[in-house]
Amino acid sequence: MTDGAPALAAASVWILDLDGVLWLAGEPIGDVAGAVAALVARGRRVVFATNNSSPTTAQLTRRLAKVGIDARPDDLVTSARVAASLLEPGQRVHLLAEGGVREALEDRGVQIVHEGPHDAAVVGWSREFDFAALTDISAVARKTGRLIATNGDPTHPTPDGLMPGSGALLAAVATASGVTPEVAGKPHEPMVAYFRTHVLGDGASAVMVGDQPGTDGLLAERLGIPFALVDSGVTAPGAWVDECEVAVRAPDLVTLVAAALA
Repeated sequence: MTDGAPALAAASVWILDLDGVLWLAGEPIGDVAGAVAALVARGRRVVFATNNSSPTTAQLTRRLAKVGIDARPDDLVTSARVAASLLEPGQRVHLLAEGGVREALEDRGVQIVHEGPHDAAVVGWSREFDFAALTDISAVARKTGRLIATNGDPTHPTPDGLMPGSGALLAAVATASGVTPEVAGKPHEPMVAYFRTHVLGDGASAVMVGDQPGTDGLLAERLGIPFALVDSGVTAPGAWVDECEVAVRAPDLVTLVAAALA
């Protein structure tokens, strides 16, 4: 582990990515419940940030509970919620995404409709992606000139390796429609603004823990907080990192927290 844990010791807010940090395909990466409990016991606030737009709030809190972590909806910052914040109540969208985005849009008062008129096309990760779906959503994006995406992650870590992520779907839609997407998730400006307003508005010191320098690390950089890289997800142990500055590098969250709180 790199020698930088003292830089994290004073942080009052720990922002934790989920996939590749807490779990892989729902399986906990070591005693993550114990690590989170240790942070809370020391008076740290723990916030969970994810670009995975598929799960609903209830599904995410159940997944956290399954690995032993008690979380409230206010402890979650998702790309689905941030994407919904880019639209106004009453606007009409064509959606290619799963339950988490649908929930966030409905909570925002945005109408999900198949027939026009539309105000925007919204893309997240979806098992329904095929040529017909690509044709339909590209047409809406082209007609409205507005394409909103939950995130641009090209891959998603699993115990069996990387699978295509939302960014892979988005690339197809953006190419087919010719519309430049507005990307909500890490590390883009909508997510940065959301954290500044809803999490760090009181000037709290914070640290970002993630497995992807190009998303988690750049978010930390844009928020002006330290980035702790764990090698338990997308980034392989020992892999060179040049996308951002890494304050601390550790094999996993459990090791990182133990060192930071020692």
